[in-house]
Amino acid sequence: MPLTHANRWDPLGVRPDGCGGAHVALWAQGASRVFLCIFDDDGSERQIEITERIFNVFNLHIDDMPIGSRYGFRVHGPWDPAIGHRWNPNKLLLDPYAKAIEGPIVLNSAVNGHVGTDDMAYSAEDSAPYMPKSILVDTDFDWGDDRSPLTPWGDTVIYETHVKGLTQLHPSVPEHQRGTYAGLAHPAVIEHLHACGVTAVELLPVHQFIDETHLLELGLTNYWGYNSIGFFAPHDAYSSSGTRGQQVNEFKQMVKDLHAAGLEVILDVVYNHTAEGNEQGPTLSFRGIDNDDYYHLADGGRRYADYTGTGNTLNLSNPHVLQLVMDSLRYWVTEMHVDGFRFDLASALARSMHDVDMLGTFMSTLQQDPVLRRVKLIAEPWDVGPGGYQVGEFPPLWTEWNDKFRDCLRDFWRGAIGIGEVGWRLSGSADLYASEGRRPFASINFITAHDGFTMRDLVSYEHKHNMANGEDNRDGTDNNRSRNYGIEGDTDDEGINRIRYRQLRNLFATLAFSTGVPMITAGDEFGRTQQGNNNAYCQDNEISWVDWDLSAEQWSLLAFNQRAMQLRHAHHAFRQRYFFDGRPMHEGGPKDLAWISPDGTDVPDGAWHDGSQRTLGMFIAGDLTHRADKAPVHDDSFLLLLHAGEDDQDFVLPGLPYGTHFEVLLSTTDEAAPGSDGIMLKGAIVTMAPFSMMLLRVSA
Repeated sequence: MPLTHANRWDPLGVRPDGCGGAHVALWAQGASRVFLCIFDDDGSERQIEITERIFNVFNLHIDDMPIGSRYGFRVHGPWDPAIGHRWNPNKLLLDPYAKAIEGPIVLNSAVNGHVGTDDMAYSAEDSAPYMPKSILVDTDFDWGDDRSPLTPWGDTVIYETHVKGLTQLHPSVPEHQRGTYAGLAHPAVIEHLHACGVTAVELLPVHQFIDETHLLELGLTNYWGYNSIGFFAPHDAYSSSGTRGQQVNEFKQMVKDLHAAGLEVILDVVYNHTAEGNEQGPTLSFRGIDNDDYYHLADGGRRYADYTGTGNTLNLSNPHVLQLVMDSLRYWVTEMHVDGFRFDLASALARSMHDVDMLGTFMSTLQQDPVLRRVKLIAEPWDVGPGGYQVGEFPPLWTEWNDKFRDCLRDFWRGAIGIGEVGWRLSGSADLYASEGRRPFASINFITAHDGFTMRDLVSYEHKHNMANGEDNRDGTDNNRSRNYGIEGDTDDEGINRIRYRQLRNLFATLAFSTGVPMITAGDEFGRTQQGNNNAYCQDNEISWVDWDLSAEQWSLLAFNQRAMQLRHAHHAFRQRYFFDGRPMHEGGPKDLAWISPDGTDVPDGAWHDGSQRTLGMFIAGDLTHRADKAPVHDDSFLLLLHAGEDDQDFVLPGLPYGTHFEVLLSTTDEAAPGSDGIMLKGAIVTMAPFSMMLLRVSA
């Protein structure tokens, strides 16, 4: 039904009317004039002034704008950067609500600003020839009986991956689909994810993004995509079927196929900043529409407050900016059927008047939203501003990337710390998440992520090797918490390679058997390397792409890691819904969780503070029937042995109340496919090799 002038102000964006035309609505509070610009294939431009204005929304109906039309806006207003006003009709602007965007940004002063010169200068050069264009999209799609798998948090295993990087080198994916949405949903990829126990794919940013000016000047590109400019548009370069809106349907088909395979789709979203950068960055959309409302400004409005390290920070305390983000999130859930979000630098989103406020506008609005409060919400719980580190501080709806888990387990396995903090991390990080009604799944456990070393590089390099990034190895963290075991990088030394692959098993198995939600970084399951690059954000090449041509050692590692995840899924003991009590379940019975010393007795208090202690046993009771206040669970009991010392370590298997019979299910010293080593009795001595781990099933 055509909209009347009285309600064309909502929803925002450019939407087909079903009759060959479109409804247009752009919020531009401080603007004086707005023009809709429609481009033919030859680049010729037709400008139509939008004269109707209500609630600061410029709106009109246009009769002749077919699906697939390329368009943008030109917005007039005062030019006074000293107070944050940056209107310039010479800048073609993307529609903030565009459902598709086509084309890259082209390096030119018209769009890339005046880098290195006075940022107060007004540019009279037309940016349109160098700009991507918004696309009018028909959003109809046959979803059939598609529905979310709704995997409970406690059963979730996340696989963090890049759309292009996962399949660009995959031999089973048709060449024209490699690196695309269609490729990611290929049956061969789904089969691999199932074999690894994955229940959800977490995609690095798929919102339309552009390359930063300095990367273009270096001949590089932004591979990761943390440089969003279109919060409703799936990135067009990941489409195998076309970029005039076809990318929307291809993304939807990917989601539908993954759902049919029981896999959830989680998007890594970047709402904390935009690709427009600092005051010397390009004017692409928001800056030219209403700069001083969209962004946190500083220095009277001349500069951008930067809590993200990227040049600017979106101002979600402004209701219209908050509306944009909320509309975007709801669109991806209701129209694109995604199952959740991981929020990049989430602390920046919670900033109100520059301070992080967990009761602020964004957090409160999300909490009450009837659509968004029901999907998976993951915070990267920090930003680079004052007070930005907020691990353990997000409210109950949220889960969090737990970097304390990452740092602790890296340090433990490389032999840098004792057992002191390890108990907290293995058992769900109750010290961080047990308050305010949160559950163990609040902790997203990870050893590696896209940002930093891969797991293989973590045991192969002690220093970053980022020369390919063009910054003389200055970029990327120096705090890698890694160890090379004698040689920097790849080696033919069999002894070093043996210990490295053992450590890879240790790290992955620790992730699999820890309480919380495990997150696997794509390729870690079989030892992918980035050749020591710990900041491969600009490496759209073999450094970043997953190499599926595996060595014999990698096949063995993959088999081990798949077995570890199978055990996790098979036993409730590793998927605790509640935090451990640390007390007996019934008189004479074992505690639900107990810590065992190498002599077979409970760990004494003093050992937790002894930095030289490198060996720890973790007993997990399987039968929790007697926890009257919690859901009953009937399962096997397990003893997990960890030894991060340089020498062999004898471990005495405990007796009652823990058990009398012990069966080895998994050992990281196995260089071949894992299997049972038989039954051992209480009091037996297990000799653990240096840097090794063992999982035993316990019975009375």
